[in-house]
Amino acid sequence: MSGPDAPPPAEPLLALVEKYLRVTGEALGKVRAASPARSFLVGAGEDYLLMARAYLSDARHFHATGDDPRALAAASYAHGWLDAGVRLGLLDAGDDDVRFTPYR
Repeated sequence: MSGPDAPPPAEPLLALVEKYLRVTGEALGKVRAASPARSFLVGAGEDYLLMARAYLSDARHFHATGDDPRALAAASYAHGWLDAGVRLGLLDAGDDDVRFTPYR
């Protein structure tokens, strides 16, 4: 499809992988566990951070070995863990409404 109603061309896979590795790394650097010490959820925020770190590490490994489809998937999962943790209130991202979807 071409013309004014055509969707923009898709970003090449390599550019997407590099973008999501960067954005997710930045996002991981912004958040902190937010569960109160006397909460049933104490440790849940740390679990979300652990999962995000593990998936981001996997994404970097896949990218380094040339497996960019898996790298993009793993980076997306990492960011999903962070975004879900912020949305649930298990992680604190401050007022960052660009990288995260806070509850309103």
